Amino acid sequence: MRLPTRLLPRKVDSHKGDFGHVLILAGSARFSGAAVLCSQACLRAGAGLVTLGIPKSLNKAFIKIKPTEAMTLPLPETKEITLSPPAFSKIREFAKKINVLVIGPGLSQNRSTQSLIRKLASCAVKPLVIDADGLNALVGYLSVLPKKIPVILTPHPGEMARLLKVKVAQVQKDRKKVAKDFVNRYNVILVLKGHQTIVVEKNRELFINKTGNPGMAKAGSGDVLTGIIAAFLAQGLSGFEAAKYAVYLHGLAGDLAAKEKSQLAMIASDIIEKLPKAIKICS
Repeated sequence: MRLPTRLLPRKVDSHKGDFGHVLILAGSARFSGAAVLCSQACLRAGAGLVTLGIPKSLNKAFIKIKPTEAMTLPLPETKEITLSPPAFSKIREFAKKINVLVIGPGLSQNRSTQSLIRKLASCAVKPLVIDADGLNALVGYLSVLPKKIPVILTPHPGEMARLLKVKVAQVQKDRKKVAKDFVNRYNVILVLKGHQTIVVEKNRELFINKTGNPGMAKAGSGDVLTGIIAAFLAQGLSGFEAAKYAVYLHGLAGDLAAKEKSQLAMIASDIIEKLPKAIKICS
């Protein structure tokens, strides 16, 4: 599969603002790595600017572990060092100057944080990618999702089962039908992860991915995918296109990583390492 020409040629007088600004709300005391992986993948997939919105206590540590090119936005936090509801006004103000908002990687299931997630999702005005703990916060609250902007949800089977309040086996029994029914009901773009990841949007053809391998079933792999999706959205692809091409490229990079490192030994950061080669193959 070739990547869209929109992603590849860059004018000689281009500047970083031409390729989008992504705000990633991610990380907590226990799950800082998710934020790092997501931001690194977003930058490697071509986003012009990436800002990490993180609990303020983590800021000093993130200066050492985040991608050098990523910026940080220290935000109010709970006692458990997760994002807290008072962060809402600062995030909303900052969001005026971004192109894409990512909510979820490593945010935790702290109740106050989940309340913040729902409030942010309900009033979002920029394209939205929701993953991981962002999805967990939506269980029972899918009606808060905005209708007038692209919203991409990226659940694995377990998260999908929680959103639907069914068993994982019911999701896996007929993944296509489950995915189609879901987007028809909630009018979102769905990335149902797993073997042969499905990407589907209401009134659009369903895409089944053929790249990827079992070695990618490791912590952090989903955070990498979320970063790639956000980067492609920021560069001007539609929600469906961003998700489809990101899923394909993510799987291809995973295949390249497995070839070099083995499925057993590869880790999520190996997928990011292979993104440049995967992009060249698809160019």
